[in-house]
This record gives sequence, C-alpha cells and structure tokens, in this order.
Amino acid sequence: MKFARHVEEIDISGIRKSFEGAGPGAINLGLGQPDFDTPDHIKRAAIEAIEEGFTGYTMNLGIPELREALSEKFRRDNGLDYAPVEIMVTSGASEALFLAIAAVVEKGDEVLMGDPGFVSYAALARVAQGRPVAVPMDERFCLSAEAVAERVTSKTRALIVNSPNNPTGSVQTREELRALAELADDHGIALISDEVYEHFIYEGEHVSPALYSENVITINAVSKTYAMTGWRLGYLAARGEALENMLKVHQYVQACASSISQRAALAAVGGPQDCVGQMRAEFQRRRDVLVSGLRSMGIEIEEPAGAFYAFPKVGDGNDVAGRLIRGGVVTVPGSAFGSAAKDHIRISYAASMADIKTALARMREIL
Repeated sequence: MKFARHVEEIDISGIRKSFEGAGPGAINLGLGQPDFDTPDHIKRAAIEAIEEGFTGYTMNLGIPELREALSEKFRRDNGLDYAPVEIMVTSGASEALFLAIAAVVEKGDEVLMGDPGFVSYAALARVAQGRPVAVPMDERFCLSAEAVAERVTSKTRALIVNSPNNPTGSVQTREELRALAELADDHGIALISDEVYEHFIYEGEHVSPALYSENVITINAVSKTYAMTGWRLGYLAARGEALENMLKVHQYVQACASSISQRAALAAVGGPQDCVGQMRAEFQRRRDVLVSGLRSMGIEIEEPAGAFYAFPKVGDGNDVAGRLIRGGVVTVPGSAFGSAAKDHIRISYAASMADIKTALARMREIL
C-alpha cells in the first residue's frame, strides 16, 4: 500500500509520545484537560436529549438554538456581531482548525504560526499540502506584527494566532492583536484565531482579532471552558464565503457534530456561568503554587498569564522530560511545539492541587 507523502511526513504528536514510559503511579502533568467533572446542568441536558430520542443527524451548521446561543455569547463575551448563519458547530476545535486551513490553503501555500505553538497547526498545514512557516515569538512568547511581516511572501495564505497560548500561557495585548489583524488585511491573508482558552486569563484581557477585521475565522469550543473535552464540541464563526467554503468540507468530512453534545453545549453556553469563574479561580491558585515551586528550585519561568500551562526553561527539554517521566511525572518536551522551545518543557496545571504538590516534590528530587 502506498501512502501520501504529505501524510507520511507528519509525526505522531509529541504530546502523545510523552506518555510512553510512564509507569503506574505517574502523575500526568502533560495533558491539557481540566480535571473537573462536566457541570451537572450540562450533563442533565445531554441525558434529556437521549431520553427524548434526540439522537439523529442535525443541520450541517448545527442546531439553530445552539447557534443562536453562540451568537449571543459572541456579543456578550467578545463584542462581536456574528449572526447565527455565520456560525458553524464542529466536532471539537480540532475539526474547526482543519476546516479553516483546508478552505484557504492549496498545495505549496504558506501558513504562518508562532514558534513555539500548538502541535496541530503545522501538522494540519501539511495535511492541506501547505507549508508551515514558524514565526519567532518575543521574550513574552507573543507574536509581533513586525516578526510576522518579515515572513509574509506571495505564497502566504493564513496566519494562526492563539491567545491565551498553548503551550506558553502567554496573552497577547489588544494593540498586538489589532496590528496582526491589520497586517492580515493589508496582505489579503486569512487570520485564524484559536480562542479556546479565552476564559482562563489571570493577567491582561482576552481580545478577539475579529473586532478589527472581517478577514478572521474565529475558533472556539466548550471543551476547556466547561470541562467537556470528551464531548467533542467546537464552533467557528466567519463572514460570507469563508463560512460557505468551510461548510463544503464539513458536510463531507463530518456531516454534523453530535446531536447530544450540541444539546449539552446549549445548556453550557446559555446557562449559568458560575462554574467557569470557579474553575478559573482554582486554576490560578494551582498556577501560583506551581510557579512558586519551580522558582524555589532555581528554574527560570515566565509566569503564565492565561490558559493552564507553565513553560519553564530547563536546559535540554527532551532530557529533562525523559528524566521526569522515569521519576513518575509526565510533562511534554518543548521540542514538541517547535524548534524555538527545545530548552523548555510544558507542564499542565489542569490537575489536582494534591497532584501538583506531589509532582513538585518528585521534581525537586529528580532535578
């Protein structure tokens, strides 16, 4: 059997690789998944959907009630006026990212992304037979319009922005995002904004680039915000032909997101938001304990302003991650996120406080 070269060139995710070699009793600080349970009112909505027999296909775009709720969410949280017909529900933010890239990238096209950056971006660019182009980030792990402009060519078709950022926890400023949106407009390229961590910010503010440009595909999900990673429910919003072309791919790849998950997401987005604030406060407590513990060992770290990842500088990230996993603490080497982060590791604090404290004690012994 012969395989497509552009698929053979993709490696297995470095995040998944990090789990290999972990023995029994290992503490997993490698996975970006909230350890909280999905809130009860969301689970009840899914149970009711099953009991009512709401288990068939839905419209390709998603059920109208959910898209109405997401339209209101964009107004409430982001100051964006997306009509329900400009919103599509997807099977997680991962599908939304795939659709956005597949709709705008042709063979040989270039996709700009921050280095370090989330593992899926470069892989999905290659799946579309495009070429990922790494853009170095500044000392705060943020993208500047100047650094991006230096790498724009006639083949550039998209720029991916992720704030709050995975793996670094950095948060872009309003001025930085405005400049990036204007740059994308000036060069006629799509700006793909991955905003899945928008509600987990501890310093600064969340700003959607779509405030400053019509040329933006905004991607989000209920996965992180409501501890619903396994429900696989994401969404995107875009203007005009952008949504239409992504819908063409979506209807053949996925048809529609899970009907049951859509009803659960409706309860999440349209229901009480107290659970989000409670999770954010707990993540901040865990961040503070983790950062303090790392610094007490003499480890250099930029305090993460958002998401739930710490990205300390440790020397040889592959070596340190390997030593830690053999000692019962799973982290991810920075090399999984790009060539500029080989001297870092990513540590997720989406784990219990008890696990974080035990992991710090083990790390102190190992390092």
